[in-house]
Amino acid sequence: MAAPTSGFTTQLDAISKTLVEQGHRVAGFYESACDAVFSMDVQAARAVVDADDEIDNVDLEIEQRTVALLGEVASRAEAVSAGELRRMLTIVKVNNELERTADAAAAIAALAPQFAEIGIALPDTLRVLTNSVAGILRDITRSIERGDPRLAKAVLDAEDTVEAFKSQLLRDAERGIASGEVSVDYAFAVHELTNQCERIADHATNIAEQVIYVKTGAIVRHTDAGWIELPRSS
Repeated sequence: MAAPTSGFTTQLDAISKTLVEQGHRVAGFYESACDAVFSMDVQAARAVVDADDEIDNVDLEIEQRTVALLGEVASRAEAVSAGELRRMLTIVKVNNELERTADAAAAIAALAPQFAEIGIALPDTLRVLTNSVAGILRDITRSIERGDPRLAKAVLDAEDTVEAFKSQLLRDAERGIASGEVSVDYAFAVHELTNQCERIADHATNIAEQVIYVKTGAIVRHTDAGWIELPRSS
């Protein structure tokens, strides 16, 4: 087989750039969703939900461009190195995780009317949780952009922090219901918001796994003892 042309590398780099831009877009989308919820701004929340269409369109564009590039290489019988193949597969997987992250962010924005109707200020602990997830999204986007497996591993380690904040918030909500300080509707809304934050953190760790894989060939998996690295592929 012939070696891939410089045009192949140029196209792959261009798709990677679009993926990074999508990462920044999704991170900003999430932050806007959280801002709408904490300010209980229903109009802003609706604008966030409507903006999800742009992310969906870019998601489709990235997928189509990557599949077309792979088809082009196959039709020309060009040899693709293991590293290049990992890059292409990673783009597809990361792109999907970003789209699902945006869906979770849209679900957060959709909670704004419910919180506005309840009218109770959200706890500081919840803001700390959402800010932690925002930091995770910024870090994972930088790790994609730089191809930085160390930063990706830091994202993996941050997952435990998100889970700890979620557990604390749910305990606080249960105590609030028992004492009559908050309504069941409020507690359910907080529960849903924390679930979406945890889901976004899960997507970020999935992306981190892909960044580590594409740069090192190593496969990382979560166990009861923490994150472990499996033997590297050849």
